[in-house]
Amino acid sequence: MFRVRDDYRRAHLAIAALFLFLGFQYATWVSRLPALRTRLDLGEAEIGVLLMVCGIGAAVSFPLVAVLMKRLGSRLLSVLSALALAAVLVALSVAPSYPVTLLVVFCDGVAVGCLNVAMNAQGAALEVAHGRTAMSRLHATFSGGSLLAALLASVVNAFTTSLPVHFGAAAALLLLVLGLARPGLLTDDRQPAAADTPADAPADGPAGQKRRGLTLPSRVTVWMGLAMVFGTVTEGAMNDWSALYLKDVVHAAPSLAPLGIAVVSVMMVLARLFADGWRTRFGDGRIVRAGSLLAGAGLALALLAGGLVPTLLGFACVGVGVAAVTPCVYVAAARQGAEALSLVAATGTTGLLAGPAVIGFIANGSGLTWGMGAVAASAAIVSLCATRIRWPSLTDGPTAPAPAADAVPTDA
Repeated sequence: MFRVRDDYRRAHLAIAALFLFLGFQYATWVSRLPALRTRLDLGEAEIGVLLMVCGIGAAVSFPLVAVLMKRLGSRLLSVLSALALAAVLVALSVAPSYPVTLLVVFCDGVAVGCLNVAMNAQGAALEVAHGRTAMSRLHATFSGGSLLAALLASVVNAFTTSLPVHFGAAAALLLLVLGLARPGLLTDDRQPAAADTPADAPADGPAGQKRRGLTLPSRVTVWMGLAMVFGTVTEGAMNDWSALYLKDVVHAAPSLAPLGIAVVSVMMVLARLFADGWRTRFGDGRIVRAGSLLAGAGLALALLAGGLVPTLLGFACVGVGVAAVTPCVYVAAARQGAEALSLVAATGTTGLLAGPAVIGFIANGSGLTWGMGAVAASAAIVSLCATRIRWPSLTDGPTAPAPAADAVPTDA
């Protein structure tokens, strides 16, 4: 018993280190965008393109990630993509021109896409191997990495404004984290792969991994992708538009406008720390359906009520409601195989990239209240998509057969 418990703790810490790694790496270079802008003499539009190129790199990495997951497995792909992300930081600090910086950031997006899929596959494998929920806490660790990166940036800036010094120190810390984590990562034979799936399993289920090349996604995978898209649209739009909504619509004082992002972020992290217990007790499907409905209804009521306090309460509902959506969808996708997980991860990146822009177009044409109303509708759509997904339970093995394509799954 103690050996099993120690194995779980060791693997959990190692996989959590990957999530922390990704949050730390991304927040490190994003936190120094002002310095990059000054060094390369960039305008606001060029900074926007820089961020968009990173998202495009992550979104288009789907075919590559699916192939690499099959050939390398999640453990080796995690290590290689993490090494690439550390190298990206060093390259960004010395990139001599804007075109070179765009290329480096595009490579960063591809590496982010690879690590995102690999570490979530590791997290899903951990749950299968030990029969315990863990994914929500792992996603909370990502936010912890972002916070640590912000703190490091503040400390370094107090002594020097040098990008090579800052990014070099950050890369060294990341390599240390990776070195400590690598021995504890799950080996490929413990991942939710399909090597032992019966030969007569459905072609669009996990056994579909045996086929060479990419296959068309099953209906269940499409529903997972839609749930991920609208879930990440909700997350991304709240981060990008909540402060403006408080300032322009609620007419909050400038000092209070950042509270929108703070409330959503804090509630999301807290909910993710407890969400694994909720998943064990109620099941992933119920958590996603109830949470997304809470997010949509809470935000809609806040928009109708108006005022600072109702708005912040609505934002808190969004943070709590969507906290478990992404972790649960990742787990469900991982049980369907590497291609399903890669596709769902790519759709999530697309939602984060396109969602805030779509909300901006709506706000520009009809007002920001309608734009935030679209965010509430996105959360509600997640609940609808969740009714079409077969949510795995901890008793499902890594090669649990996929449901019929036109079946309406229920909670396991």
